[in-house]
Amino acid sequence: QVQLVESGGGLVQTGGSLRLSCAAPGRTLSAYAMGWFRQGPGEEREFVAGLSKSGLTTYYPDSVKGRFTISRDNAKNTVYLQMNSRKPEDTAVYYCAAGPRGCSAYGCYASKSKYDYWGQGTQVTVSS
Repeated sequence: QVQLVESGGGLVQTGGSLRLSCAAPGRTLSAYAMGWFRQGPGEEREFVAGLSKSGLTTYYPDSVKGRFTISRDNAKNTVYLQMNSRKPEDTAVYYCAAGPRGCSAYGCYASKSKYDYWGQGTQVTVSS
């Protein structure tokens, strides 16, 4: 079992930036491909970023491409989601997830069912 812990959520104004972190105490995140998802009020959980195990390949939906960046720091055993140019519609609970095996394309990383482990989520609110 891998416990994922998100942090860095909060309130940010439209156009502002925020960086979320995802850690796994006692586990090595570099062994996993990773993803970030979000779920707004009354909405389905949606994919916002994916990162290959090597850290060399990233995946984003059009809604966040150019604004969000997923990365990992293996020395700190942490995965990040840098979010710039925030919009009110980015308001959601953000979740990190680990473990999509055998993924090499966007569709695989974007599929919730491919992930083995999930964090509890961190709330991000963008004020207009």
